[in-house]
Amino acid sequence: MKIAVVSDTHMPRFAKALPFALRQGFAREAVGLILHLGDFTAPDVADLFAAIAPFDAVAGNNDGDELVRRFGRRKVIGVEGVRIGLTHGDGVRKTTLERALDAFADDGVDVILFGHSHAPYCARHRDVWVMNPGSPTDKRRNPRYSWGVLEIRDGGVFPALHYFDDKSPGEADPPRRPRHESSSG
Repeated sequence: MKIAVVSDTHMPRFAKALPFALRQGFAREAVGLILHLGDFTAPDVADLFAAIAPFDAVAGNNDGDELVRRFGRRKVIGVEGVRIGLTHGDGVRKTTLERALDAFADDGVDVILFGHSHAPYCARHRDVWVMNPGSPTDKRRNPRYSWGVLEIRDGGVFPALHYFDDKSPGEADPPRRPRHESSSG
């Protein structure tokens, strides 16, 4: 199974629709699950991902009460026998990476996924894969937009980061209309 990993979409501030390159990447990788690591910033952003593939998430520090109630701030899920910890990674003291590692220190996870810093990261820490997919809409000081794939095959975990340059929605998915506009006429 291939799992798409995204974080820090900050929509609609940094994008009005999912980038075409991101949606194209999901299709190319034939992802069977999408995991979002928080900072959607608008509740309906989760529905954009859920319309593409089965979906789960955690809320980030910029997400409101509705997203926190819906997803929680930290969780461990099982996928094909692999235990995956999800957290946004915000907090005080320590680095975002250190906070993510600490969040699952006693949980026996195989993978830790986190966001918050917008900085793509993928490395092994002892026997645990740790990934931050960066952001597909707000690259900050990073040279490119990014997202991740976690492939689970034969009991093994194979993570990869994917990068792209253009966050435009493309012709296949024009920006959504504001909710107050009429759809008639």
